[in-house]
Amino acid sequence: MSVSVDAACQATTAPLPVLGHDVTVPLVTGGEVTYAALDYAASAPALQRVWDDVAAYAPYYGSVHRGAGYLSQLSTDLFENSRVAVAEFLGCRADDQVVFTRSTTDSLNLLAAVLPAGCEVFVFETEHHASLLPWRDARVTYLDAPRTPAEAVAALERALAARAGDGPALVCVTGASNVTGELWPVRELAAAAHAHGARIVLDAAQLAPHHPVSVTDLDVDWVAFSGHKLYAPFGSGVLAGRADWLQAAEPYLAGGGASRTVGRRADGGVDVEWHTTAARHEAGSPNVIGVYAIAAACKALTEAGFDRLVAREQRLVARVREGLAEVPAVRVLSLFGDDAPRVGVISFVVEGWNSSHFAAALSAEYGIGVRDGLFCAHPLVRTLLGSDPQTQGECGSPEAAPGEKSLNAIRVSFGAGTPDEHVERFVGAVKELVTEGARWNYRTVDGRCVPAV
Repeated sequence: MSVSVDAACQATTAPLPVLGHDVTVPLVTGGEVTYAALDYAASAPALQRVWDDVAAYAPYYGSVHRGAGYLSQLSTDLFENSRVAVAEFLGCRADDQVVFTRSTTDSLNLLAAVLPAGCEVFVFETEHHASLLPWRDARVTYLDAPRTPAEAVAALERALAARAGDGPALVCVTGASNVTGELWPVRELAAAAHAHGARIVLDAAQLAPHHPVSVTDLDVDWVAFSGHKLYAPFGSGVLAGRADWLQAAEPYLAGGGASRTVGRRADGGVDVEWHTTAARHEAGSPNVIGVYAIAAACKALTEAGFDRLVAREQRLVARVREGLAEVPAVRVLSLFGDDAPRVGVISFVVEGWNSSHFAAALSAEYGIGVRDGLFCAHPLVRTLLGSDPQTQGECGSPEAAPGEKSLNAIRVSFGAGTPDEHVERFVGAVKELVTEGARWNYRTVDGRCVPAV
């Protein structure tokens, strides 16, 4: 997979309108500034289009399925049409199912719950914890962090060739790293998996908001993503793909909506006939607004044109990387190297700085929101830093002395709603903090660095 940026699309274009673009925040040094939200990898702001669509529907909100009233029927149509919109956005096959969940984490735990008996799971240590941890009841092979895309494919092929028997197997891989932003060779990994009789699920949490995703073109068996990273922060997620494993397993949650009929047996027990549609794994009252928000985001991104969005984001990526490269004390983290295609997610360390201290200063003194830590991808970040698990040092003290290994990192992330000014302010703030130091005192509270009163 690669990102191609058409030269004609590289002209400056306006970001998509998002909520919060004009929010101001106080600075510890006095005054206020428009907040620069540069933590999209954690949660992206809501698109204005999504908010408007949800607000227009809200007065007509009702329970879905089986309701006789007009609002219930309207909500049911909206809910099921949203399923169609998501399937189109993901380029699903005709017989794929779209199951609505709470998040990527929930989607992958659902898939883990329906694995056939004896299924082997293969996952790289570079995954987000949402992809790394759900497979507790399966036999799991964890693969070391590869240093090139080709090495990733070769490592997977070796592992799959070495497995015993020809039973079911599943490969789980990210589309774009939530730490480095680098794109993974999904299509090649899918081909390797299928060549060895395995299936593959794509964690598209960081890919779908930045880049088109097609289940058919990539030839993956499932894809999972979260609404809150796709500019629809209303508590819904998606698992889309092949139906057979989903329909052969007991429901992920037992309850109303998942059951077609329920009856009492003569021995006092209960007989249940479960749905064979996506409803089988959607027990309880669905999050209709969250689902509709995802569908609205899918339509908004599609209508905006991913070619334009990708081109603009790549220009912002280039600007951030160029700016950080001008600061000798900054080291950008990378698995595949500087030339690897990537989305708008960049992690780095600053020599002589505690990462929490640096992130706190960006917020308190410049009104810039980034993230610091291990980003729910502890094995990957520690591999990139070359550090062992330790407790972060006190705020204001160097996280690592010159020549020593950092314990945590700083992550800046952005997307379709990010103004150019926010990126420029971030680059300028990094340079100023490194050369002049913080202008305020900071202290440690509950393990985090905060401005001293």
